[in-house]
Amino acid sequence: MPENNNTVVLNFFLLGFQNLSFYKLILFALLLVVYVASLSGNLLILTLVSLSRILQSPMYFFLCHLSVCDIIFTTSILPNMLNVILEEGSRVSIAGCIAQYHIFGLCATTESFLLTVMSYDRYLAICHPLRYSAIMNITLQALLLSTSWLLSFLVTLVSLVLISKLQFCGSNIIDHFFCDVAPILELSCSDTSIVKLEIYVCSVPIVLFPFLFITGSYISIFVNIIQITSTTGRQKAFSTCSSHLIVVCLYYGTLFAVYVVPTNLSSLNMSKILSLLYTVITPLFNPIVYSLRNQDIKKVLESYIYGNQKRY
Repeated sequence: MPENNNTVVLNFFLLGFQNLSFYKLILFALLLVVYVASLSGNLLILTLVSLSRILQSPMYFFLCHLSVCDIIFTTSILPNMLNVILEEGSRVSIAGCIAQYHIFGLCATTESFLLTVMSYDRYLAICHPLRYSAIMNITLQALLLSTSWLLSFLVTLVSLVLISKLQFCGSNIIDHFFCDVAPILELSCSDTSIVKLEIYVCSVPIVLFPFLFITGSYISIFVNIIQITSTTGRQKAFSTCSSHLIVVCLYYGTLFAVYVVPTNLSSLNMSKILSLLYTVITPLFNPIVYSLRNQDIKKVLESYIYGNQKRY
């Protein structure tokens, strides 16, 4: 049961979605289907890229790691969320709660950096096609990828250390379906000003700089596409970056809705719904968008379905 006294808190109690009554089984089944579909879609991309010769390019190399990131992201949240819905609340240790937030933050940060790297890849492919292979060589790919994961780990490690030093007393109730940073800090009886300052400062290299870089990349891409004389050439150039652009809009759109829009403009339930979009729907849409809008992936998938694997 939740605790409301002033004793030292040893664990948290996730409330999840309240007053579901008969709808909890429907929500449970729906989210279970979404989780399975998200895992299947991302695993499908990993499999196709690993097996197909025509998908051995930098864009698909980065896409594989985006899929890995989405798999870890959803697995860190959805299984426990399903338990919270089914049990109408769930107890989680403080260490487990902080670990969930750390994995969530690590994957969200890495995805931001990977989308930035992929926008640079699309910029080179469209604006500098003749120099693309020379610039985006295997060394640069490895450097960009390792930097994305390492920088994400170091940035989120700072938050992990600071949050792990907090003390919790009084209420242990988290009115959410996962351990996000805001409800964790609200339950702390320690001074959280340093943690909040660190989060705001780190949001600049994690969110602002990547967003500005991606925006600048696509401005250059669109200017370059407009200068292409043939309609077919413009369509081909745009098709190479349309999937990534949709994923970027979905990622930053939901991120903005959850963490930037003032909380007084939306109820707590609305905040949970927006968090669902960010934690559940986005990892599901990523493989769907790339599978449906990418001609190379569609060709490889069709070849395996119809038994023409040798062609690819």
